[in-house]
Amino acid sequence: MEKADEKKKQVPLRISDKLFQELSAWAKDDFRSLNGQIEYLLTESVKRRKGKKSDS
Repeated sequence: MEKADEKKKQVPLRISDKLFQELSAWAKDDFRSLNGQIEYLLTESVKRRKGKKSDS
């Protein structure tokens, strides 16, 4: 059984064909699905953002 904070949300995503092809190739290289690759990249981006201190 999934915990409430582990539930996945569905989000429609519109991207260019070129970006789709690039992400698909990258996902294949990393042995991930396209969805898994996008989730991985977003997760890493959020981790980096949280690691930066705010200048404000």
